[in-house]
Amino acid sequence: GEGKGVLNQEAEGLREVAGKLDENFAKAVKLLSECQGKAIVTGIGKSGIVGRKIASTLASTGKPAFFLHASEARHGDLGMVSDQDVVLLISNTGETEEMLEILPSLRLLGVGSILENARRKSLR
Repeated sequence: GEGKGVLNQEAEGLREVAGKLDENFAKAVKLLSECQGKAIVTGIGKSGIVGRKIASTLASTGKPAFFLHASEARHGDLGMVSDQDVVLLISNTGETEEMLEILPSLRLLGVGSILENARRKSLR
């Protein structure tokens, strides 16, 4: 019935995602698993909503994690970030102004960064 159709549709979605995982995914997982500090997830808008869920899920597995709104990061909240942390930046386009503005500061801090966007291009 209908339930079986939904499960088949979800299974197909998982197969599609699995087919898109590459060496960058493996690097991101390794960076997160070896992180000695916190996992910090940032984003704006819908990407921010997804980011909050990711941070919550990481925290529920025992990994210290929190969500940092990219706009707040630009106005002083990067003080919560250390060189022991990893920051996961989520942006649909990869061109989000707030995200692009915090990248240089993250690099200066020596923070590990994982960039994820729908276009599969790195943020600048």
